[in-house]
Amino acid sequence: MVAEPVVPGGVPEGIGFGLAAVGRPGYINLGRDQDLPAARGVDAMRDRAHELLDHAYAHGVRYFDAARSYGRAEEFLAQWLATGGGRADAVVGSKWGYTYTANWRVDAETHEVKEHSAATYDRQLAETRALLDGRLNLYQVHSVTPGSPVLTDTALQRRLAGAAAEGVVVGLSTSGPRQHEAIRAALDVEVDGEPLFRSVQATWNLLEPSAGPALAEAHAAGRVVIVKEALANGRLARPDAATAAYLAPVAERTGASYDALALAAALQQPWSRVVLSGAATTAQLASNLRAGEVSLTADDVTGLLGALAEPPQTYWSHRAALPWA
Repeated sequence: MVAEPVVPGGVPEGIGFGLAAVGRPGYINLGRDQDLPAARGVDAMRDRAHELLDHAYAHGVRYFDAARSYGRAEEFLAQWLATGGGRADAVVGSKWGYTYTANWRVDAETHEVKEHSAATYDRQLAETRALLDGRLNLYQVHSVTPGSPVLTDTALQRRLAGAAAEGVVVGLSTSGPRQHEAIRAALDVEVDGEPLFRSVQATWNLLEPSAGPALAEAHAAGRVVIVKEALANGRLARPDAATAAYLAPVAERTGASYDALALAAALQQPWSRVVLSGAATTAQLASNLRAGEVSLTADDVTGLLGALAEPPQTYWSHRAALPWA
């Protein structure tokens, strides 16, 4: 039997909402020129984020995801949480390990810098707590790869365990073609005989499903599994002709949009608890939320994976080449 994580109120199942696309003016999702106005000042992006958060909450979403590197996402989320009676049933996750460096510019040479050091953790935890004090439920290491110090640095692990002792669930997110290695290594990390990482947030989608077996192991070990980038940064919502040729028959039969179809495939994985929407418009979010109504057969998912899945290195090389816009 899978153990429930120690999270205030639990982590609600289903679609969650992530602020990666609306906490800063630039991101790598396809179609941002259509989704956002050319003028993306702080006030405009705050208004858009709050509009989306309102829509998500009104339609039953209760898990909300931010990160220190998502520009002002934590600030926008904290401001929103403080309204509407406090929204005490909202479960909040954030991440540390990347520092936002774009200075609110879309054309910045470098948008974020990764460092999994104790100094970065101490600084960013203090920054997160200053904004989300009392509302932070999950705090995850951002984008762990097999060489990350958090997997081997016992002093850093003890720092993370300190946050866990104060009631924050410590987890990690993963990225890159070796996600499965990072996930399995994280499952083995213990501090004083207790597992350190209680949640795993990983990329899984119809183009890049390679982390699936490791995520199944994480779920079986009692970890909360959160799926990110289920739309492959827009590649499955705005598919090219070759991808659309495989999605179209299933979409037509089920009556689902391409985005809802892709999200439904992730939701129906037996190990996934939360699948994040990274919508930038309320129309996109409304379409994403219909994923819960889409019924796919096992043959549907197996067929789509067989037709669309890319070698992990190919997928991640493509992702690395996506422009910030």
